[in-house]
Amino acid sequence: MLLAAVALALMQTSASAPPQFRVRLETTRGTIVIEVHRDWAPLGADRFYELVTSGYYDDSRFYRVVKGQWAQFGINGDPRVATRWRTMTIPDDPNKASVVRGRVAFAFKDPNGRTTQVYISLRDNTAQDTQGFAPFGEVVEGMDVADALNSEYGEDSGGGIRGGRQQPLFDGGNAYLDREFPRLDRLIRARIVR
Repeated sequence: MLLAAVALALMQTSASAPPQFRVRLETTRGTIVIEVHRDWAPLGADRFYELVTSGYYDDSRFYRVVKGQWAQFGINGDPRVATRWRTMTIPDDPNKASVVRGRVAFAFKDPNGRTTQVYISLRDNTAQDTQGFAPFGEVVEGMDVADALNSEYGEDSGGGIRGGRQQPLFDGGNAYLDREFPRLDRLIRARIVR
């Protein structure tokens, strides 16, 4: 019941984010703080703000961690909530910042297809700049935590959107991930801290 209320609140929220704000990700490995710059990617910043303020990322998993490349999260642990958001896309932002180490951007498969999945770049991924990945923020504290997220499953625990192997995550949520990939790190909660 509570998750259904959260999903409804998420779908009704569409406020613009502040010009700059910080988000604290409390994880099973420690704390990561992301500073969001709305001027880099206003639509991405607004969507991230919306998802964080409504609790969308709470009790989710870092389901795609490839050591030295990226750490991805953003599929809600309740299949009903995740499925509702799966088609709620936002348009692409023009790329105003590069995907260097520590930057945070939305993952996507198709143009104008960003929804809820984001990743932290664990290396210089500027090659992604020409593919349309537009960072909206950067890790300002806890990059060592991001680097330490469990990467033993790599692409096997869901892979990226483009890999086409995420359906079990949407169908089974946290129950599926906890059963099949029990050592994934968790995103306990995400909160605006300023």
